[in-house]
Amino acid sequence: MLSFVCSIGNVPLAAVLWSGGISFAGVIAFIFADLIVLPIISAYRKYYGWPFALRITALMFVTIVLAALVVDAIFTGASLVPDTRTYKLILNTFGVIVFVGLLYLTRRRGAADPVCGMRVDRAKALRSEHAGSAAFFCSEQCQRQLESDPERYTLDGQAPVRPTVAAHSR
Repeated sequence: MLSFVCSIGNVPLAAVLWSGGISFAGVIAFIFADLIVLPIISAYRKYYGWPFALRITALMFVTIVLAALVVDAIFTGASLVPDTRTYKLILNTFGVIVFVGLLYLTRRRGAADPVCGMRVDRAKALRSEHAGSAAFFCSEQCQRQLESDPERYTLDGQAPVRPTVAAHSR
């Protein structure tokens, strides 16, 4: 997963193969197999011609198989081949921690524009004080609209009392 960035889309499919009983070497080979998909082979053909494209493809296939077997031997020898259940638990736990952390950062720094309800970053948004409360705005237009009719909007960070999506279309 870390050795070939373009293959990151294959990781969920590789996880399905792994849970279906494919060997660790087979899963690694599947991840590396992005090097010999039809669009890439077509590009080889276009730039180098069929004979060279077939040689490159064959060489990559052999290299992928050998690399997968070597990686499997190293991981098996070092007892690093993950147990399917433990692997899923660790990845799911890590994913939940990252999600909660990002959600916390978003909520901590974010505020709702009282005019249109759009979420804005407190550090970068336009700001005004109204009746002892701070209001954060996505645009000068929303800020002017609140200043022209402050009783129409709430300033408690919730959605506006009467959302005015049309405020951005004027």
